[in-house]
Amino acid sequence: MPAFAPVNEQFTYLQKGSAEIIRESELRAKLEKSRASGKPLRVKAGFDPTAPDLHLGHSVLLRKLKHFQDLGHAVIFLIGDFTGMIGDPTGRSATRPPLTQEQIEKNAETYKTQVFKILDPQKTVVDFNRRWFSKFTADDFVRLAAKYTVSQMLEREEFHKRFAEQKPISMHELLYPLAQGYDSVALEADVELGGTDQKFNLLVGRELQRAYGQESQVVLTMPILPGLDGLQKMSKSLGNAIAIHEPPLEIYGKVMSISDEMMWRYYELLTDLQVAEIEKMKREAHPMAAKKDLARRMVADCHSAEAAEKAGEDWAQQFQKRATPDTVEEAVIDLESVAGAGNPQQIQDLICNPQCVFLPDRHTVMQAPADRQPKLVRLDKLLLRAGLAESATDGQRKIKQKAVQVNDRVAESSHLLILLPAPAFALRVGRKIKKVQIKS
Repeated sequence: MPAFAPVNEQFTYLQKGSAEIIRESELRAKLEKSRASGKPLRVKAGFDPTAPDLHLGHSVLLRKLKHFQDLGHAVIFLIGDFTGMIGDPTGRSATRPPLTQEQIEKNAETYKTQVFKILDPQKTVVDFNRRWFSKFTADDFVRLAAKYTVSQMLEREEFHKRFAEQKPISMHELLYPLAQGYDSVALEADVELGGTDQKFNLLVGRELQRAYGQESQVVLTMPILPGLDGLQKMSKSLGNAIAIHEPPLEIYGKVMSISDEMMWRYYELLTDLQVAEIEKMKREAHPMAAKKDLARRMVADCHSAEAAEKAGEDWAQQFQKRATPDTVEEAVIDLESVAGAGNPQQIQDLICNPQCVFLPDRHTVMQAPADRQPKLVRLDKLLLRAGLAESATDGQRKIKQKAVQVNDRVAESSHLLILLPAPAFALRVGRKIKKVQIKS
């Protein structure tokens, strides 16, 4: 009989980083029953193979699956090769085009290799929901559809909004929550994990289990991981993601680029450290040392401990080469001479742009009080005033060539958002560098 840790200890570990547990009392009861009987809980998380690459945002759920695995419970990584052909309507204002079976199978194969960077392959059950849905008859689907009403479906935010706006809702989209919910019935799941955006689908699973005479699963939702910009969710399409398959140095460098505040959120959602350990680090560790440790952990998870050590050494070497010299020419520039003519909406659009550079940093700018709003600075004019470009046009050309760096970050936008007073910063074009101070 497996020896399970005390329930309070298990619960604390599983609760770490979670957004919501429905219901906590039920999870405690299931853990008590599991510990008494020696029978592990059946814990599932479903992933539709809609894209070939997983990123660290996906690994939030994988990490929580691993926590259940660490405690001795049975983990099921479910690949939605059937539901992926329907297309999850979550967060969609229009119908998502279904994938072909060939695309699904190709993506599913890449998933299997990527998830075992975090989960133990010897302790993980990989399943496909086509295994039961391929046997479904028309009668089975009618009986499944009879378990839920149209009014219940329209409670879902995406459907309700589209219905109110008279936008089409395809019949196959209404099947998606039912199909995902039935996965829990087929697997007799005790617990299902999902992102906060999946809450509706997960609750459908609870209700369907009751309708089929099973004990309802506990739903544990995890927050959506913010991307590198600290503003929007991690997404490859937004250019703010860290893919699991990326080279070690790329992963290490991207982790080192996040804000100190965001670093602790990543520690909470992407590591196995207990809350008490993270709180101790907050009190005692230097932010740079803590961030290096986080970067090392991420590379080790995605590659190996050896790769993480080498990535740390390579990054340090690169960083030292790019470091701003102690003695460098300074340029004090008047804000009026480089200010951009941005209205409040343009500034808001830039705040939402992950390519924009913020000074002193994105978080500080976003949290600015109403009486201290960020100022828009034209980077091409700034280069001209700092003596790093012959003209504003020359400055624009250098920006397009990605030859300009602000505090060692390549400038991909032609504007800066700066909160005054701001500390001096390093402005670099090739081998030329200036220490710039903007004053109002």
